[in-house]
Amino acid sequence: MTSSDAFTPFRRPRRLRTNPVMRNFTAETDLNPNRFVLPMFVADRTESDGPKPISSLPGVVQHTEKSLLHAIEEALEAGVGAVDLFGVPKEEDKDPSGSAGIAEDGVLNRALRSVRKQFGNDILVMADTCLDEFTDHGHCGVLGTDSFGETIIDNDATLDAYADLAVAQANAGAHIVSPSGMMDGQVRRIREALDEAGHENVSIMAYSAKYASSFYGPFREAVGSSLEGDRKQYQQDARNVRESLLETQLDIDEGADMVMVKPAMPYLDVLREVADMSPVPVAAYQISGEYAMISAAAERGWIDLDAAIMESITGIRRAGADIVLTYWATKAAQMLRKG
Repeated sequence: MTSSDAFTPFRRPRRLRTNPVMRNFTAETDLNPNRFVLPMFVADRTESDGPKPISSLPGVVQHTEKSLLHAIEEALEAGVGAVDLFGVPKEEDKDPSGSAGIAEDGVLNRALRSVRKQFGNDILVMADTCLDEFTDHGHCGVLGTDSFGETIIDNDATLDAYADLAVAQANAGAHIVSPSGMMDGQVRRIREALDEAGHENVSIMAYSAKYASSFYGPFREAVGSSLEGDRKQYQQDARNVRESLLETQLDIDEGADMVMVKPAMPYLDVLREVADMSPVPVAAYQISGEYAMISAAAERGWIDLDAAIMESITGIRRAGADIVLTYWATKAAQMLRKG
């Protein structure tokens, strides 16, 4: 058979892969650092102590106020759009109600004021609106008992605490509050409280589809969690998808400005479903366990770290995320800037 007799494809998709410029020109998914959010931990530590490395998250630290500002400056220069701050109080400041999170002089609210004063509107400042870092029991809500005397998370009592927490964070300068506790009705109660306090322009990014995941382990170290047991009573079951759509719709109906799926990579199917139905921007959180696994594999030389970072974030964007929370936000932004 001569070459002229051989089958000649009419469609050659490889034409659009011939060189880097062509691949960039025809790419379906772009990465824009403006859509990256850098989660950061700020601990109640003296400046002389310095930032404390988190062993299970290589390259991530519990910041002091000074190192926090320096790291945010680096993120801003790289083009990162937002930071998400988590407070790490001293153990003696934790109590059953998580009052250190609401206190004006609490570690997180001090950090929010400092960051907002330093950077104004140059970078968006988000606050984790949850009690778990501040409670001595490590749960995301106020403890109570049911009619049988069993310990439960008191959903409705927790809503009032979230309202106070959100207002305190808005007072401290947060552009965005992010309720992550998965309490029923949390978005509506927070929206009402913010508006009553004159914070109509403070946005809510709701953790709408947050699963009770085994991938949160390193995060527990990062925030010095006091949790014993699990959060399956209020976070979602990994076996469910339709539940996420219900949770998301409820949050949208209650006034969420943005919604989130967490974790990201093990739940890309959920992310796609949520993105398809949501009229508001959708975020996904590449969580600590995802970061730790990729980092560990790269440390052993099993994968290329930089390539894996970009591929994993691209996969999250491709699945439908408008916004990506990742501990690699600054590094990924710097790589994109370098081309």
